[in-house]
Amino acid sequence: MKLKNNLIFKLVLGVAFGILLGLVSSKEVIVVVATIKYFLGQVISYCIPLIIIGFIAPSIVKMKSKASKMLGITVIIAYLSSIGAATFSAISGYAIIPNLSISNTAEGLRKIPEIMFKLKIPPIMSVMTSLVTAILIGLSTVWTKSELVEKLLDQFQNMMLSIVTKVILPILPFFIATTFAGLVYEGGITKQLPVFLIVIVIVLIGHFIWLTLLYFIAAIVSKENPLEVIKHYGPTYLTAVGTMSSAATLPVALKCAHKSKVLKSDIVDFSVPLCSTIHLCGSILTETFFVMTVSQVVYGSLPSFGSMIQFVILLGIFGIGAPGVPGGTVMASLGLITGILGFNDSAVALVLTIFALQDSFGTACNMTGDGAITLILSGLVQRRSIKQKSNIKTGM
Repeated sequence: MKLKNNLIFKLVLGVAFGILLGLVSSKEVIVVVATIKYFLGQVISYCIPLIIIGFIAPSIVKMKSKASKMLGITVIIAYLSSIGAATFSAISGYAIIPNLSISNTAEGLRKIPEIMFKLKIPPIMSVMTSLVTAILIGLSTVWTKSELVEKLLDQFQNMMLSIVTKVILPILPFFIATTFAGLVYEGGITKQLPVFLIVIVIVLIGHFIWLTLLYFIAAIVSKENPLEVIKHYGPTYLTAVGTMSSAATLPVALKCAHKSKVLKSDIVDFSVPLCSTIHLCGSILTETFFVMTVSQVVYGSLPSFGSMIQFVILLGIFGIGAPGVPGGTVMASLGLITGILGFNDSAVALVLTIFALQDSFGTACNMTGDGAITLILSGLVQRRSIKQKSNIKTGM
């Protein structure tokens, strides 16, 4: 019974079933699968803005006078992590890519047929709009000291927790199964992967190196054991791999982070939803290495050092505003790829293709890295609290 109710078991089962379904599905069956995936995706997408408001706004209110400062600190840490990951990726690219023999051809994907029908459930607002709305509502509630709104936000957060528990988490395994079924059917796994296997493996190694560094920094700042956070993040990583969406993974990430004994509960409710939108270190690391690879493949040389510096700095900013959906980072930064790096349509298409092959792992790195940032913030808050208590005792 425990295994049946275990989230990891359900997610693994969804992945396995999806792969098997993709291998044996006919065109008629995959139409049904794609339709189910579309509907489940619509439900999840609709709930995400509400979840963001339901968690971030009340968390800001609970932090009271520390809210404005904590928001700024979180954004700065997320940006530094993103451009740090991009810089690490760029340096690695200059050192590794010229020594690789990478094919510039890729087999075409089998097209998934049109779904049976489209039942659109548009969210009441975009992810970025919900993020800004949550921040403004939270801050204004603190500034005006509105007790009524504070109570309403607290109740709204409970409602969102109920939606996460009774709606999002139960349908996630089915969404993951249909996602993998589609990837296998179109050939995204069985045909395209061998073409860029070397590059993808290098990027995956880069993800783990960067996560190790992030949690090492978090351990220094918080003076806590980072394993107490990492050991709970298995379901988050697996969900991100299956959904390719940080937004869809958010409910699982919140549940996992709350299990850690070293993370402050109010910081979790504030940091995890916020970072799921603004902290995309894995996707940015991936995109940086891939654009350099494609430049070598298509143009026979790597981008200039100056172009990459400009690209990295701006990519970090674009990453903060990128939507937490599959391919959101690369889609948001297409202007940088064409404008700064000068890629033509063929090069852009190649970037999109190889990025799509590993997008799920980049998302998993993003969401797992959020745990490190939350640990850093918990450490900063704890240190500040201890300092304030010390000052009170000494009469300062």
